[in-house]
Amino acid sequence: MYSSTITQYEERAPEPRVEPDQPMEIKDVPRRQLQPFIYRNIIVLAILHVVAFYTLFFHSLEAKLYTWLLSPFWGYTGGLGITAGAHRLWAHRSYSAKLPLRIFLAFIYCMAGQTHLSKWIRDHRTHHRYTETPADPHDANRGFFFSHIGWLMMKRHPAVKQYGSKIDMSDIKADPVIQFFDKYYIPIMILLTFVIPTLIPVYCWNETWRLSIYAVIIRYVWLLNVTFFVNSFAHMWGNRPYNSSLRPTENPTVSFFTLGEGWHNYHHSFPWDYKAAELGNFSLNGSAAFINLMAKTGLAYDLKSPSKELVEKTALKKGDGTQSLWGTKFEHKKY
Repeated sequence: MYSSTITQYEERAPEPRVEPDQPMEIKDVPRRQLQPFIYRNIIVLAILHVVAFYTLFFHSLEAKLYTWLLSPFWGYTGGLGITAGAHRLWAHRSYSAKLPLRIFLAFIYCMAGQTHLSKWIRDHRTHHRYTETPADPHDANRGFFFSHIGWLMMKRHPAVKQYGSKIDMSDIKADPVIQFFDKYYIPIMILLTFVIPTLIPVYCWNETWRLSIYAVIIRYVWLLNVTFFVNSFAHMWGNRPYNSSLRPTENPTVSFFTLGEGWHNYHHSFPWDYKAAELGNFSLNGSAAFINLMAKTGLAYDLKSPSKELVEKTALKKGDGTQSLWGTKFEHKKY
């Protein structure tokens, strides 16, 4: 039974933790400060990428068909835990979910093998509140490499620590699901990210241990980079039909690989929208399709979204004059 509601806002959603469209201004903070390298991260990331690219080009054709099918399934399932769970549900609270769905999303989030849920959420809220400032964990103004993966190779900028500590995380600390998965994150993550997807091909269709391990590494590195696409590509290449003063862009290529997270100019303009896009269809937004499906079952509810009039008004007033890549029918003309 469809028991969900979609709340449309003519003005900004009246919730204290929803970040503003424009990043908060930070004055007199140098963008570049001494940030010592984290050599362990550099070495591990380098090895993972070398092994992944080597095995992809020289050994991937040796793997069985089911191994090829399992890897993207496992990767996109983990990705859904990030997009529909950590991002849209918890970081932005753009919809609400009942306990079974929250447990499921936290569970599949651990399949991605990134970091503790609370850390991911704090980083993302910090990113939105201080976008493109020294307090942004992956500040795109520091270049493609830094915003893509370089930010993980060095200690945090002092501004990230200073201003990130001010982000309200009271709702996350009060969430028993996140607290449980944070407490047991390491063993759950290792089991779901590496152990089980290695064992399944070996014991279910007699894949070799070597190729099964290779497949896990390729999938893990691929998912890491797909996630990073949003921080780098979607902050540099694309159009800005909703707010030209924001650096994030509309990037359908990123949306294709990230289940709908590449409509980034829209998302930074309306961060509380559960769709994270001005939907025309679900072809490039699997996360929104999943949330709508959960709403029909009653597991997701209170789906937040701005009214069409507010979107049009914002685009006409602040956009760069281009049309939304979703193909909206109104013209973005400035008067």
